[in-house]
This record gives sequence, structure tokens and C-alpha cells, in this order.
Amino acid sequence: MNGVTGRMGYRQHLVRSILAIRDDGGVELDDGTRLQVEPVLVGRNRAKLAELAARHDVAEFTTDLDAALADDTATIYFDAQVTSERTKAILKALAAGKHVYTEKPIAESVAEGEELAEAARAAGVIHGVVHDKLYLPGLLKLKRLIDGDFFGRILSVRGEFGYWVFEGDWQPAQRPSWNYRAEDGGGMVLDMFCHWNYVLENLFGPVEAVMAKAVTHIPERWDEHGKPYAATADDAAYGIFELAGADGPILAQVNSSWAVRVDRGELVEFQVDGTHGSAVAGLFGCRIQSRARTPKPVWNPDLPTDQDFRAQWEQIPDNQEFVNGFRAQWEEFLRDVHAGRPHPYDFDAGVRGLRLVDAGYTSSREGRRVELDGSGPVSGSGDAAAVGPDAEAGA
Repeated sequence: MNGVTGRMGYRQHLVRSILAIRDDGGVELDDGTRLQVEPVLVGRNRAKLAELAARHDVAEFTTDLDAALADDTATIYFDAQVTSERTKAILKALAAGKHVYTEKPIAESVAEGEELAEAARAAGVIHGVVHDKLYLPGLLKLKRLIDGDFFGRILSVRGEFGYWVFEGDWQPAQRPSWNYRAEDGGGMVLDMFCHWNYVLENLFGPVEAVMAKAVTHIPERWDEHGKPYAATADDAAYGIFELAGADGPILAQVNSSWAVRVDRGELVEFQVDGTHGSAVAGLFGCRIQSRARTPKPVWNPDLPTDQDFRAQWEQIPDNQEFVNGFRAQWEEFLRDVHAGRPHPYDFDAGVRGLRLVDAGYTSSREGRRVELDGSGPVSGSGDAAAVGPDAEAGA
């Protein structure tokens, strides 16, 4: 496990996934037996690794990735490093014959992502990319509604994501400073369009075209040491996505921002509107309004409304026990490795996310709608060597 000293790698992947699985006796397989796991911690800071290993009773840790990859008893490589370090490490792991599971984005460019996908196919290993948001209770409930044909014909999706990330001067920022430097792999489009691609394509249909605007609202921030730096990456993105739905075209609008104050029930919410009903899904909750229970408001700017619109929605019950989404996908990946079968959310899915990133930046830079096909933007796809904002896109 490479990169577990970082926030996401430590909390979600090490503690709440792998160590939780280990402490529960392993992953339960179809035949009732259990597949146990034991992490080997890899990183650049030996002192941090030693402290984590001691805290969590982990026997092995190292700053030597090559030595870790040479260990035949560790058959899976996991990467949660900063994006700029990911490609070369995964290529090493594939060359060593390891199965690979990685955080997204899988690379900094479409070309690098395709290189990883081809190398994984050539190595004949199982490969997967984190799709954690598909395992959120709110989105699982939404998927249940879609599968039950609650919506009728789905017309549109509206997503709101983000919160205020402090600049770091008078209050410490709650996200790492590299997230706001394009040269270090930061950027809202690169970070979140990979998420939106797999959410949209797995729930509603593949993205066929995008119009997007990437902006840097906060041009200067302060790093972990209190030093000011130029925020060269976009900290917000506003996108319109055209989807190929099963029953016809679907329009999705998704706003993503680290410079917005939250006035909604959860940090991310998706409203889905269909001919027979609507739903609003967040991280945990999902509220619905059927056609039969839809109110009939009348626009009157001269009188305040007497309707409590939010009270007219019904909460969907859990109906099942939801486990941590990162752990749920880890367990699926481990079962797939054990069975020798492909993981459904593989490197090709990661490449599709990068193609949407590329199209989003192209749209923002050129101020136009960009179409996608199976291989990415149809035309004007920008620099094939990198996906990211240029000086204008980040202005």
C-alpha cells in the first residue's frame, strides 16, 4: 500500500478498509471461507511509516518500493500517492506481475492512462480503479429507484458538490496544498470529473458531450507551513453533460467547487427528475417525490409562498446495512483477484474518466461544446500529453 500516510490513503483505505477487513478475519468468499489480508506500508517518510505500523500492529513497512515489489508474498499493489507519482509506480508494479488497485485519477493524461491499461492487459493481471461514490448509501438507494423504474423516463440530473476550503492564512486549509497546484496534479476538473464520469455512466448512461468552465476563484493560498503560494489549478468547475440514457437523451448539470458555502443537506447532492417522479440523493439519504404526490405551485411574486416544499418529499428507508464504500469495493476487488476474474471498474474505466477531464478542459479553454466517442473528444482534444488547465483556463 503506497501513499497511506496521506489523508485518504490512511483513513479510508488503510484504517477503514484493509485493517478493518483484517481485524474482522478477512473477506468472506462464496464458499464460506475467508481470504485474509496483511498490508505492507510503502512511502517516502520512514518515521511516519514506522509510527503507523506501530499504531496499527502492521509488521512490514519500507521506503523502498522496488524491494516491496520484489516480495512474491505481496501479490497486490495499491496506489494512493499524489497523481504525479502514480504512473511510474504502477508501471513498476505491473512489470513485477502485481495485481493493481489504484485511486483516481489513474494518471495525469489520457496517453498515460492508456499506457497503464495496455500494460495491465499485457501483464494479464487484475486491475481496478476506486469508484467509491457508487457505494455511497444515498447513491445505492438511487440505483434501487432506477432499477425499479421509479422515475419513468429520466429527463435530467443536477449535481451540487463542494464546500469552502479555507485559504490557509487565518485558518488552516482542510485539504492538502498540492490540490491547488496544477504542476503537482491538482485541479477540480482532474479530481472530480473522473468521479462524475463513473457516476453518470453507471447510473444513467455514458457521456456523449460536455460543456464546462473551469475557474480559479481563489488565486492565492497558504500551504501546510504557512507560506503563501500561487493557486495554479482550478478550484471550481461548472459542467453540462449530455448522456445517452436507455430511454433517450439525459442532461446532467454538475457544479463542483472548493469555494462555495454549503446550503443543502449534504456535501454532495444529485437531483434526478423523471416523468413519473424525482429524487434527491446525497451521501447517505435519498428523498423522493412521486408524480401522484407532486404539488402544483403557482408563481406569484406578490405573495410569499405558503408551501414548505422540502417537507413534501419522502425519505427512502435504508432497508439494508451499508458498510464503508471504500471497504465494499476493496472486498469486491479482493474477491475478483482470488477468483481470477476481471474487476468491473478497471483501468479502461479510469481512462474514460481522463477523457472526460480532457474534454472538460478543452471545452473550458476553447469555450465550446466538446463531443466524446469511445476514444475521447472527437475533435480539438487539446494536448494529448497532459490533461489540465492552461494559463487561461485557470485564470
